[in-house]
Amino acid sequence: MESCGTVVSTTLAVFSVLHLGLIPIMAQQNKPEIGIAGQEVILKCRGIPHDKRVTWKYDKAVIRSFEDKHFRGKAAMTDRSEINSNSKHLRVLDLRLSDAGTYICESGSHRVSISLHVFKLTISSDGHFLSNEVPELTLMQNSSHTLPDLNITLFNSNNNIVRPTVSEKTHQKYILKLKQLEATDSGTWMCHVQSASPLINQNISFDVKVLGFQNTDLERKYATADSTVILSWHLNFRKIKWKEGFTGQLNWKQQESATAHELLDFNVTARGEQHETKKSSHFQFEIRKPESTIELKLSKVHFNHSGQYQCQLAYNRRYVQSKIELMVMKVSANPAGPLPRGAEMTLTCQVSSPLPSNAHLRWERVNGTQMDIKKSKQNAVKVEVSVSAAGLWNCHLIEENDKKISLNYHVEEAPVWISYVVIGASIGGSVLVFGLACLCVISGISWQRRRQRAKRMARARQYLLENKTCQCQHRLNK
Repeated sequence: MESCGTVVSTTLAVFSVLHLGLIPIMAQQNKPEIGIAGQEVILKCRGIPHDKRVTWKYDKAVIRSFEDKHFRGKAAMTDRSEINSNSKHLRVLDLRLSDAGTYICESGSHRVSISLHVFKLTISSDGHFLSNEVPELTLMQNSSHTLPDLNITLFNSNNNIVRPTVSEKTHQKYILKLKQLEATDSGTWMCHVQSASPLINQNISFDVKVLGFQNTDLERKYATADSTVILSWHLNFRKIKWKEGFTGQLNWKQQESATAHELLDFNVTARGEQHETKKSSHFQFEIRKPESTIELKLSKVHFNHSGQYQCQLAYNRRYVQSKIELMVMKVSANPAGPLPRGAEMTLTCQVSSPLPSNAHLRWERVNGTQMDIKKSKQNAVKVEVSVSAAGLWNCHLIEENDKKISLNYHVEEAPVWISYVVIGASIGGSVLVFGLACLCVISGISWQRRRQRAKRMARARQYLLENKTCQCQHRLNK
């Protein structure tokens, strides 16, 4: 009985030792080494004295062996691997998806087994996109064990979570579609991969470069007639360190349905050198060349300069564009010149194209009253106001309660002598008209009298002629 109890106690003790020893081993096996395709991984051979010979194997094939000198094996990753002479760790370069599996480090009777789980992350177009494009992300995994279900979280360059749509999902491959990109999305993104069994908690970074404009897709610019206007498109290729060449052009058309005129084309080399060529003489403009900017200068702008200016970038037969809509405003008076006392003139404020629904024109008199304010109707192109007194008038173009541009018109009062001249001219004109009217009446009456006299004389001649004829016949009858 005592012997049996001793055996049982010994067995329990051995089982306890084995159990305690297996816990870290199982934990170690449950958490594999993680490698990323295209990068390097270091597999650690723990507990090996520095002066011992070490042999690294992959699925029983020798990778490398080290004692006094290195020995090369025939495993697939042999040419991409090396053993650290001090730590005896194995370094595998340019990791491939097929490198996943079980690695064994042997030194005498000491043997360490390491499971390598490899992820491969690829992004469409090699990470080079234009604004508004939709990238596709592919995540693949490989291991010698059963492949786990992965929980994938994406973070953009601003560290905000991005929620993609999954277009394909298997245990080995996940294909994710992201949202449309903007120029501000350029930078380093992060793919966070998690799994409960085996325990995986891995970040995989990847670069996204989005070529485009720092402008919005559609910008509206207002200008007053005869002013100087500068239209600018700010490119982001230097900011994101874009290393590919691309081309572009600047077009203009006065209306949406009109024919576009090419104003200039440009190209940017892979080294970031920017060249522009003027293509049109449709109207006078200057090309300014600040760094990373396409800039157009219009001097003394007028209505014919209004319309849509479109800058377009082209890369690998893909295109992105940004538009600036130029709207020109002018003011005029009818009749032009000083305002005589007692007279009226019409002030007109006009824009080159219909205003958007959130904008309107407004005439207002400086130091005037509420009665001196006149607003345009929705989608109108002009607003008119009748003026009967001298003063300063301002026309404002207002968009969502924000005054975009203003033009003033100073109505001057005509000198007194001009008023007298105008009054005299008016009276003289009236008298002249009255005189002409009287003359016409008198002439008409005289003409009517002459006509009646002529008729009477004609009747008298007719009567005399008839009377003589009768007398002649009477004599012949006798």
